[in-house]
Amino acid sequence: MKTIKLLLSALLIVLASAGTYAQQSATSKPTIIFVHGIWADGSSWAAQITALQSKGYPVISVQNPITSLADDVSATKRAIQQAKGKVILVGHSWGGFVITQAGNDPKVAGLVYVAALVPDLGETLPSLSAKGPAVTLSNYFEPSGDFIYLSEAGVKSVFAQDLSPKQQGLIFATQTPASKTVFGDQSGEPAWKTKPSWYIVAKSDRAISPVLERFMAKRSNAKTTEIDASHVVMVSHADKVLAVIEEAAKTAK
Repeated sequence: MKTIKLLLSALLIVLASAGTYAQQSATSKPTIIFVHGIWADGSSWAAQITALQSKGYPVISVQNPITSLADDVSATKRAIQQAKGKVILVGHSWGGFVITQAGNDPKVAGLVYVAALVPDLGETLPSLSAKGPAVTLSNYFEPSGDFIYLSEAGVKSVFAQDLSPKQQGLIFATQTPASKTVFGDQSGEPAWKTKPSWYIVAKSDRAISPVLERFMAKRSNAKTTEIDASHVVMVSHADKVLAVIEEAAKTAK
């Protein structure tokens, strides 16, 4: 009887150890948190989400309300709280403002900017945009009450000009409009001053000037990759964007 009890105790220890190992294995890779921009939504990262999940990465795609910078940062912080272990934040366009703030969380190990805005302390979307050549994006704004949508013509000509008509139609239909107030929101202390950063320049971007993108990448000391693509480079060149994200993930400590 004593021998049986000892065997059962040993078996329980082995099972407990196996469970702990499995839990550690599941969380050994950092959680990749995607943060979309204005006139997009969380599904714009679909290709990267499915690819990363197939490789065992935990993934969260934030759905920003785009009602204020503070609201979007709060949404991203909730995602960070959900994550087990370290986090890599990936932001597109306006999402760069969001991860620049949310990235100050201790769990964040790196920042990946994808054709994104990278503000310094006190900058707003207009003041940062003024540091580069003008673009025609605002010609396609469609105000509706307190929010601004992007017209279908704008999606086709300046936002996603290298996508198929079917893909352009999907972006137009699923876009998240911006509250007019976000254009005046000031950025706080930037995480890129203390966290490693990567930047993807979209060389054919008509929504944010590639000249401005290179300026922001250099200012933030980001490891930079250039891709000949429109503003929605994560859709038109999904594999190349994925490669940069994985590079960042492998450096997470």
